[in-house]
Amino acid sequence: MAKTNYESVDQYIATHPEPVQAILQGVRNAIRKAVPHAEEGISYQIPTYKLQGRAVLHFAGWKQHYSLYPAGEQLVLAFQQELEPYEVNDKGTIRLPLSEPVPVKLIERIAKFRAKELAGRAAPKAAASKKAASKKATSKKATSKKAASKKR
Repeated sequence: MAKTNYESVDQYIATHPEPVQAILQGVRNAIRKAVPHAEEGISYQIPTYKLQGRAVLHFAGWKQHYSLYPAGEQLVLAFQQELEPYEVNDKGTIRLPLSEPVPVKLIERIAKFRAKELAGRAAPKAAASKKAASKKATSKKATSKKAASKKR
């Protein structure tokens, strides 16, 4: 497969042989079902699904397998038994053979897990920025009070 600048997931899938296209479409459908509000696009020249600008899941087709990314430590632990038949490397890649049926339910659950994982990371950041904004507002009020008392 020659390197190209894909403009859509449809275009990416179309570059693969027909039997592989059906498999990749199955992977795509599973992800879209699991995270229907995710934005579908191309990132790193592979199909990517994002929520609030953050990547939930990527997939890619290869000669003998297709891959899902990223598979962090928590995800691998959560799906340890179900991922046993597949190759999972320490760089966050799950490799699934093209010769086997697409594990649609597993892919759906992985996509939902990743979406929750990202939401969990966003919540502490949102709370921290809210807290920082509150501190800043409190600090401004205190500064304003000091300035007002000096004028008297």
